[in-house]
Amino acid sequence: MGIRDYVARKLMNVTAGTAFKMITETGNGFTAWTGDVYDSDIVRACIRPFSKAVGKLQAKHVRRYNGRVDVNPEPYMRFLLEEPNPYMGGHTLLEKVATQFVLNNNAFVLVIRDENGLPVQQYPVPAIMVEAKYVGLELYLKFTFLNGKTLNVPYSEVIHIRNDFKDNDIFGESPYKALAPLMEVVNTTDQGIVKAIRNSGVIRWLLKYTTPMRPEDLKKNVQEFVDNYLSVSSPTFGAAGVDSKADAIRIEPKDYVPNALQQANTKERIYAFFNTNEKIVHSNYTEDEWNSYFEAVIEPVAIQLGEEYSRKLFTRRERGFGNGIYFDASNLQCASLSTKLALQAMVDRGALTPNEWRETFNLSPVADGDKPLRRLDTQTVNQVRRLMGDMNLENINETRMEIMKLFEGGEEDGGKD
Repeated sequence: MGIRDYVARKLMNVTAGTAFKMITETGNGFTAWTGDVYDSDIVRACIRPFSKAVGKLQAKHVRRYNGRVDVNPEPYMRFLLEEPNPYMGGHTLLEKVATQFVLNNNAFVLVIRDENGLPVQQYPVPAIMVEAKYVGLELYLKFTFLNGKTLNVPYSEVIHIRNDFKDNDIFGESPYKALAPLMEVVNTTDQGIVKAIRNSGVIRWLLKYTTPMRPEDLKKNVQEFVDNYLSVSSPTFGAAGVDSKADAIRIEPKDYVPNALQQANTKERIYAFFNTNEKIVHSNYTEDEWNSYFEAVIEPVAIQLGEEYSRKLFTRRERGFGNGIYFDASNLQCASLSTKLALQAMVDRGALTPNEWRETFNLSPVADGDKPLRRLDTQTVNQVRRLMGDMNLENINETRMEIMKLFEGGEEDGGKD
């Protein structure tokens, strides 16, 4: 079933047998940029680390119910997260959504369902304009594409993430007003530098004759001067000689070029606008610097993605049974070797599985590596509490010996209950 067939079916189901009036809220929409900003090398350098980091997030279906935790229990949901549509994988979709999110402070993913109401495909929506409309009490989004075509979709079938959520009830504030002046400064600076470089390669001379001359003779003398002294093929290139009839005056071009400090300040303002810095852009950050960037910029988006995916892919009943989508981050891969080795303590205590630990080293999983381990001297609190409850004056020494064996992993009971 195609996207348009699906939307048409939804519209027929909503409007069948009912009378409704289309209400368009005035000003309730946003207009995306045409891509000119994305053509800037500074803007693209700021966006690339963010989109790559968001693309590395791993979407997982987690079900928590009756004290049990299952990861990816439903095959259809796992395939939807790994292969959202026939044209891209989950990593590519997240990168595209992240890029649209940064440029517009809004990003949209259309959810396609089968005849049973189960989500089967996801498509990022590359719209240039979005309007919020109401059909009865249901909210719809009207997408306008670059070719002029439009698409009306129920808001309940759209995964929508946003930033700078301020005045508008539906959309995040467009970054255009804040970013446009900075981009104008950058564009003007770049044009000034290019023109200055071009003008610097041109030698300007003024031949001032002391006697009046006819226009054709003046042009002839100037051409002879250029051919004899300014031509690279001339044997006298670089040296000029004139008689008392003319004075050869060189005019130096004086083009304004912004100084390095002004250019650096403008670049820093753009970096600050996108919540990044020079080290993040050039990938020469330290472990602590990346963790700060991740917690301030990437993690809020991961949380918002998890909430939206859970709300739009599962019904309230399904969420009531503990179903949800979580986006795990592999930010520990940029940690130092000493930090990764220190995670051994978490593996010994069952907080990390061996395969999760190996993933931080970019190593492939091993058999039985998904089973949590626990050292014998890190038993659960309930087991120790049971032994303490049996303690009395008559068997205090015996109980003390059992506790010591428990924490030492004694051979008599093998550390078992």
